[in-house]
Amino acid sequence: MEITVIENERRKKEIDRPYRPETGEGSITGKRFCFHLPDAPIPIQYIPEMMLEEVELVKLLRRHGSIEKFILNELKESPSPVIKEEVWRRWVKVRIKYDFEFWAVLFVRIKNKTGDSDIPFRLNRPQRRLLSELEDMRTKRLPIRLILLKARQWGGSTLVQMYMAWIQLVHRKNWNSVICAHLKDAAANIKGMYSKLLENYPAWLIDADKPLKFQPYEKMGNTSVIAETGCKVTIGSAETPESVRGSDAVMAHLSEVAFWPHTRLKSPESLIRSVCGSVALLPDSVVVMESTANGTGNYFHQECERAKRGESDKRFLFIPWFEIEMYSVPVEDYDALITSLTDYEKNLWDKGATLEAIAWYRMKRKEYRDHADMMAEYPSDDVEAFNHTGERVFDIRQVQRLRESCRPADKVGEVYGKAFSGKSALEGLGFKEEGGGRLQIWSFPDADMSVKDRYLVVVDIGGRSSKADYSVIVVYDRYWMLFGGIPEIVAQWRGHIDHDLLAWKSVQIAAFYHHALLVIESNTLETEHTDGEHTEYILDTIADSYTHLYARVSAEMIRSQVPSKWGFHMNRSTKTMVVNHQIQMLRENGYIERDIQACYEHDVFERKPNGSFGAMDGHHDDILITRCIGNYICYTEPLPYRFTKMQVKVSGSVPIGEATI
Repeated sequence: MEITVIENERRKKEIDRPYRPETGEGSITGKRFCFHLPDAPIPIQYIPEMMLEEVELVKLLRRHGSIEKFILNELKESPSPVIKEEVWRRWVKVRIKYDFEFWAVLFVRIKNKTGDSDIPFRLNRPQRRLLSELEDMRTKRLPIRLILLKARQWGGSTLVQMYMAWIQLVHRKNWNSVICAHLKDAAANIKGMYSKLLENYPAWLIDADKPLKFQPYEKMGNTSVIAETGCKVTIGSAETPESVRGSDAVMAHLSEVAFWPHTRLKSPESLIRSVCGSVALLPDSVVVMESTANGTGNYFHQECERAKRGESDKRFLFIPWFEIEMYSVPVEDYDALITSLTDYEKNLWDKGATLEAIAWYRMKRKEYRDHADMMAEYPSDDVEAFNHTGERVFDIRQVQRLRESCRPADKVGEVYGKAFSGKSALEGLGFKEEGGGRLQIWSFPDADMSVKDRYLVVVDIGGRSSKADYSVIVVYDRYWMLFGGIPEIVAQWRGHIDHDLLAWKSVQIAAFYHHALLVIESNTLETEHTDGEHTEYILDTIADSYTHLYARVSAEMIRSQVPSKWGFHMNRSTKTMVVNHQIQMLRENGYIERDIQACYEHDVFERKPNGSFGAMDGHHDDILITRCIGNYICYTEPLPYRFTKMQVKVSGSVPIGEATI
């Protein structure tokens, strides 16, 4: 986008346009109608159009043109100050049902971060963006579901909690909510906003005769109730998940989810299921999951990615730093600034930042030695927000680009033969679609079998138990490499299985895909105490039945005529080699990924303090390892070729292996 002063002025005008929630001017939550009521405390109001369509009082006041004429003609009474005040209060009660911003600025007081006194809750720009998403779902009578990735402190949690309070105080009775944060004190602080609201809330708004306040609910120390509405509020934390289990909430505010602990006994997934399992799919029901980022690959990051792809029940929202009003400085010389913009600063402009915001960013950037730290602290998009401070191996933007080709598998099932093992396992091979199958297929074997060495199958061996690492079998299609293209993932099996059965399963899949070259990562078999002595037996057994098996042969072994060993041995040297090659693959768009889980494993793969590579604690890298080995072999083995009748197989060739690369 061309960088011009004219466009910059347009953006500034949009930012600076009047916002007066008392009148409704400047609101972005739905269509508004300019309503004139000359003798009202607020003579000109921009009210939601739904008020005009649905509320008889609004229609009558519009017809008569004033409160006084409404009293004379409809109520048949003299318009005394008392009656005029009563009509105004009726108007206010109607408008607060349709206009959250009006309700918030008139009846909600929050702590002033720059002073001691409380101030009216006047929404800032990011809060208005968030409100527009919530109101879009509510006014369409949809369950309200949203995941909010926070960057800077702009009051996202405050808006969410006040919005839920609005539903409990204005729209619903006996409508219970739960607040769950990473720490109990954090949840208590969020509830404290609600307590402050009740302290200043006019009792007449809910026809009460005394001030509102939270009262203890029976003997539950973490649950309070507003007696006048019957609405309960329960607080809890991820540290003590039992405190919120079994609550009958229809609204849930889940705060700082990225920091919820993940251990063998408790996880964010299980806690959220227990909290939200009772939240019915009803209008005005709410589930908002919000957090600042805490690295990639964790539950919150994965849920954000699912929401972005449209696979979640939640909408995704992120507010970049340049939409927050305070982050800008005056610009004296626009031409000088424009001509000096870096590529990154030009990218900020393309994302919507003003030149004043970019000038602020340039000044702030000087405080940071590393630009990556600045981007993590003031992210301009969700990718920067998730860029954790650990020594991640793969560039976050390149991983994000890898996600673009991912999609659900076309079919899920298993490949079966006449038996599970032995030579009969290769007879009568066929695919059977099964709901609980572990083989995902994006592309079936091509009917044209004239291209040899087209398919490549790579196996990473995991454990047997459900708590162990997964075993993974991946299938590459190298067809387009014939024409200068790149390989792509076409199938993947992932699960827990005995190692001998895994070997036969991989043989079946390789045979199914045109007798593909089968590469088994043999390190696990060779180093496990319980299975090491069976390694050669297992691999030699399948070698007797399947001839297209990868073998590693070092140059020294060839010279000494030492027998080759089956499989790809992963040690520190070869792991560094294939990981570096995978870095190149992502940088150069070297292959097409299909499985989204592979992208997560790229996100959590890091260099350890001792220089080794591995997944972050609590995460897996089994899929990633198959990509590292598979891409390395795709590009170092001879290209596939089209077989003709004139070609004759030469016997006595050197086994395919690392020395032939």
